[in-house]
Amino acid sequence: MDFIDFDFASAEHIATATALWNAACGPELSIAEATMHYNTRPNTGGVQAGWFASMAGRAAGFVLASALPGEPSVMSPNAGWIDALAVTPELQRTFVGCGLLRRAEAWLRDQGCRYAIPGGSIRPFAAGVPVESRAESFFARCGYVPRPRGGRSWDMAADVSTYFSRYGGRTLPGEPWAAPARPGDEDALLTYLRREFPGRWRYEAEEFLADGGAITDFVLLWTPGGVEGSCQLTFEDSIRPMDRFFPARLPRPWGQLGSIGISERHRGKGWGGLLLDTGLCYLRDRGVAGCVIDWTGLLDFYGKFGFRPYREYAMLVKTLADD
Repeated sequence: MDFIDFDFASAEHIATATALWNAACGPELSIAEATMHYNTRPNTGGVQAGWFASMAGRAAGFVLASALPGEPSVMSPNAGWIDALAVTPELQRTFVGCGLLRRAEAWLRDQGCRYAIPGGSIRPFAAGVPVESRAESFFARCGYVPRPRGGRSWDMAADVSTYFSRYGGRTLPGEPWAAPARPGDEDALLTYLRREFPGRWRYEAEEFLADGGAITDFVLLWTPGGVEGSCQLTFEDSIRPMDRFFPARLPRPWGQLGSIGISERHRGKGWGGLLLDTGLCYLRDRGVAGCVIDWTGLLDFYGKFGFRPYREYAMLVKTLADD
């Protein structure tokens, strides 16, 4: 078996990796080449590498790994990600997957990482290891264990085409109000995130806007003093690929909601529900039917708005040996 460096500028490599992913993961977890391209774009302060396994001149699998040493408020320099790992079906349960994983782990150690995390990277292929992929046992054999702060996460889903607002758009003078963001609201959004969520959410919004993402993909919670909450949405025409959320089982058009949060000093007042309700109405009014709220453990909260568990992820980590 030979290893070939993944050339992120190569259309052929992007196409080959996409085909390998789709063959390995099946139709419900399939992605488009545009998503592979998006997930291998450079990130500010980040590094990424990848390799193909080649057998008899044919690609047998690939692996991607990344770290974010330039943004310690987002991810500790001690940790990195196994972004994606896929092996062609006829060679699964052989040495190919282990060989690719070891190569990625060695690269992470060279970046100074002591821990490897499958999934959940800055441009994630998945939040963790999809339980339906049956790959959790493979990672367990390779030394991966559930994360101490929660070994499971979920995507939730609902058909929002008939969603009925709990709030009806009514607010009283002096109360907060939520509305889709408009061009010119970029600074207000980023000022809020830098104050309240200076880690990953701030970073992701900065990267999203720098990529050319639309400010209208956000809903903002306003008070007379400014923005006190935000909610990001994804539509089928968003720059952030919709198929990252694997909506194949849901009715089209598809949409996604999250991240969502409000200022710390205003939590417990019901403002989060107002922000969520406005986001769901916005999705509905844009014609969305099947909607995913991804990567959450708040099943009871979102369940009150009609969402049910849709996909489960194993959230794993491995301590990398010094050698």
